[in-house]
Amino acid sequence: MAFVENSINPYDVALQQFNRAAANLREIDDNILNYMRYPRREFTVNFPVRMDDGSTKMFTGYRVHHSTVLGPSKGGIRYDMHVSMDEVRALAMWMSWKCSLVGLPYGGAKGGVIVDPRVISVGEKERLTRRYASELIPLISPHSDVPAPDMGTDGQTMAWIMDTYSMTMGYSVPAIVTGKPLMIGGSEGRKQATGRGVVTVMMEAMRRAGITDFGKVRVAVQGFGNVGSHAAYYAHENGFKVVALTDIHGGIYNANGLHIPSVMEHQTIYGTIVGFPGADSITNAELLEIECDVLVPAALENQITGHNANNIKAKFIIEGANGPTTPEADDILNDKGVLVVPDILANAGGVIVSYFEWVQDLQAFFWTEDEVFRKMDPFLTRAYETVTRTAEERGIDMRTAAQVTAIKRVADALKTRGIYP
Repeated sequence: MAFVENSINPYDVALQQFNRAAANLREIDDNILNYMRYPRREFTVNFPVRMDDGSTKMFTGYRVHHSTVLGPSKGGIRYDMHVSMDEVRALAMWMSWKCSLVGLPYGGAKGGVIVDPRVISVGEKERLTRRYASELIPLISPHSDVPAPDMGTDGQTMAWIMDTYSMTMGYSVPAIVTGKPLMIGGSEGRKQATGRGVVTVMMEAMRRAGITDFGKVRVAVQGFGNVGSHAAYYAHENGFKVVALTDIHGGIYNANGLHIPSVMEHQTIYGTIVGFPGADSITNAELLEIECDVLVPAALENQITGHNANNIKAKFIIEGANGPTTPEADDILNDKGVLVVPDILANAGGVIVSYFEWVQDLQAFFWTEDEVFRKMDPFLTRAYETVTRTAEERGIDMRTAAQVTAIKRVADALKTRGIYP
């Protein structure tokens, strides 16, 4: 089943969202706003990889730095056949606003390689990763650009990047990437952070809506990768009724709720949630339009569009993925009274704990998982309060309020620093 509506350009979506926010920032000079529409730098690399059969295959990769005004750029690396420069541009821009919104000293970056990671061997993936990392060495460092995992990459991928960079430097540099395994400088809680943060934000939305009995709240989660699986798990742990899930193979539904630890065990055994006992089969399209109270799109961008937004029955949408809702869909959902908690707020738990990992690596002093989550949650709840207040004061929706808040912080920093030279 396809998750992406490929006809929609994600960079066009990012710019439309920016323009909507900019229209509510009359106090900011147009020259500064125009400056922030453009990525600071874009890098394209074409590189060879030796395959297991002895042949050499060419691959194309990208890295985009959208902003470095607030600090080093920060953003993931994804391996996927749909990776494009415009997708990476959009994701880098969203990372700038996400880091700004939650108060991190980072700008936004993103990277990717056009490859299907499911059809290459572990050895081929390692050689591809190391060669791509070597091509990025002019751009990345613990003080200029810090990559992290994204779709199609994981802690092992980050370990290869760290080792490649460290071998080039001649000494170990754990702070070059985040999302690493614990034994080489990773942080407790990093793998769970994005999904757990989604649930932290969801609970804040429920509380502000006066909903205290989570057992009556039906949740549907699109995507059962790292973000979706942990969001579903923590929702289940906090008493929510998770009724529907999908992955790239299909979906499952049970009106009485799914036992998420058992679903995760099923996925570990069979490689998919499809066929989970006691659940009905559903499609991805059906999940998005299913009877539920909260919808968590945690797959890819462009899932909720003008074509299906009218059919969505959820009253709350908590965006676990980046860019899952198009501007046209936003207008429809806002008119319907659906509360959309935007990606740059809802899924910021991952980059917050990435920041914690970076800080721990730089000081060579590490925290427990309890300490990590105790420090993470206030970042999210403070940001939620700020966005809610901005939305109320300016009479705008949550997404526009989040971007207004984030863009203004970057603009203020840019104005203070000045334009070089």
